[in-house]
Amino acid sequence: MSTSIVNPPRDPNTLSNYHNFLTTHTEVNFNIDFEKRNISGNVALTLKSITDAAAKEILLDTSFLNVKDVVLDGKTPKWDLLPRFEPYGSALKISLEDGVQNGKSVQLEMSTETTEECTAIQWLTPAQTRSEHPYMFTQCQAIHTRSVFPCQDTPDVKGTVQFNIESPLPVIASGLSIGVKDLEKGANSAIGTKLYTFEQNIPIPSYLFALASGDIAKAPIGPRSVVATGPKELKAAQWELEESTERYIETVEKIVFPYQWTEYNVLVLPPSFPYGGMENPVYTYATPTMISGDRENVDVIAHELSHSYSGNLVSNASWEHFWLNEGWTTYLERRLQAAVHGEPHRDFSSIIGWKSLQDSVKQFGDSHEFTKMVVDLKGKDPDDAFSSIPYEKGYTFLSYLENQVTKNKWNTYIPHYFTTFARRSLDSYDFKANLLSFFASDTIASKALNDVDWDSWFYTPGLPPKPNFDTSLVDVCYDLASKWETGKFEPRQEDIKGWSANQVVVFLDTVQAFAKPLDERASQTMGSTYGFAKSQNVEVVSRYYQAALKAKDETVFKPTAELLGKVGRMKFVRPLYRLLNEADRALAVETFEKNKDFYHPICKNLVEKDLFGKGTKS
Repeated sequence: MSTSIVNPPRDPNTLSNYHNFLTTHTEVNFNIDFEKRNISGNVALTLKSITDAAAKEILLDTSFLNVKDVVLDGKTPKWDLLPRFEPYGSALKISLEDGVQNGKSVQLEMSTETTEECTAIQWLTPAQTRSEHPYMFTQCQAIHTRSVFPCQDTPDVKGTVQFNIESPLPVIASGLSIGVKDLEKGANSAIGTKLYTFEQNIPIPSYLFALASGDIAKAPIGPRSVVATGPKELKAAQWELEESTERYIETVEKIVFPYQWTEYNVLVLPPSFPYGGMENPVYTYATPTMISGDRENVDVIAHELSHSYSGNLVSNASWEHFWLNEGWTTYLERRLQAAVHGEPHRDFSSIIGWKSLQDSVKQFGDSHEFTKMVVDLKGKDPDDAFSSIPYEKGYTFLSYLENQVTKNKWNTYIPHYFTTFARRSLDSYDFKANLLSFFASDTIASKALNDVDWDSWFYTPGLPPKPNFDTSLVDVCYDLASKWETGKFEPRQEDIKGWSANQVVVFLDTVQAFAKPLDERASQTMGSTYGFAKSQNVEVVSRYYQAALKAKDETVFKPTAELLGKVGRMKFVRPLYRLLNEADRALAVETFEKNKDFYHPICKNLVEKDLFGKGTKS
């Protein structure tokens, strides 16, 4: 970001005083200890003063972190961990004897160790990874980097990073690999430990700091891409991704501009990974549910690749403006799909997204703060606001703006936007001002944009106006669903012959939305006739289970519980738990208690709230 900081800071979810100092570079020297289940070592921050006022302290974010020592420019300053302030952790306060002149930098070194309460790291046993080795990975979005090391844990600050990581198992990081070195056995090194070094020379926000270590193998999926995953899963993952990855990169480059991060790689994580993907630079983290054996779910990569521009290169200044990350990314993803598969596929994906948006609004309530596009997160945990709303409401808004100025003119704005804000962070008001400025000399487009009710789009809760979608690819899905709703037909396997998995998804989404759920017999007939329960595609089977749970179809209760013990992706886990809880609360609670240590801490926390509320479990 630029050194012109809004005062007070734009991000309410950090305890750092980043309006006084900016982190320009981070170097971590960490040891990954699988036995102790912690990461320990030294982190060095280069902090630049950006204020004329003589700031007498540096404040950094920490959470459940053991800080052992602090050194400032070679000297030991007075420092203290302030009392914990939920949900943001404990500020690390470093006192300065003298102020730091505007533009000058200081070097801050800290010795730290993660604790068992760290919310960013998941430690997996060999049994959980289906191998002979343990595994660990970080998930730092939104505000969890502070539980790995002290930092300015806000997307409004970007800096370069060097990773020096000791581990007995292969390491992946959100930077380019620049070397692997064997280490001798020592006080902090086990036999076979290696030092893995990475550098990220494009400034990134703290939430894109990423590490993973485990029994990881790699295979090429394109001229500038590899896939990394467990050795047993490698061949299937390579097949799934090698056909589309480079084509996707070349396509998005034509929409925006050349890819900036040198390599685009994919790390397919163990099943407990809580998201479809996480756009960590250089290495996208991806759900194993994407590897479905039919190449039907590789659009996850289209989305995460698009994040290389939106989110990674151009970032939201705070999580209150998360729609800028996800709305723009979903927009680029669907433009990419249209370019590769044909224009109807853009609306096909949008229709699926609209259903997801409706579900999220219904879950929160149509007047809830978190159903707005720009939300108020003061004193709140950004994780609690996470849903499809910033993705789909943001996409709908950008598509609306595209229609206001015409697609051809909008196409010229896309690279301008990403060029203007590259390596910076922005909020919704920066975006609005930039867009209006770009079209200021175009009388027609300027008038159209000035007629937009910006405040309604930004601040009105609930659903936005529904677009007119091209339904050519889904009409057959709607037609079959209507037959099931009336019940006046004899289902046959041929009903869905030749359908893509996404068409099945639209059909099942429509069935779930019936005013009157299927009855138990119809649910069982659907499952046996179409073979949904036997599908290897989790997008399909999870939606069938949701429809069947609404039907109180007891034949899916146990299979649902079994699936919940194999998949940790919140997109599937949370809706299935909610519906299983309504159908058989005892089984839902039993299933959670059995599998809670399998889930990532973020997922575990949110499912616990879904099942038991925010208070004590009952």
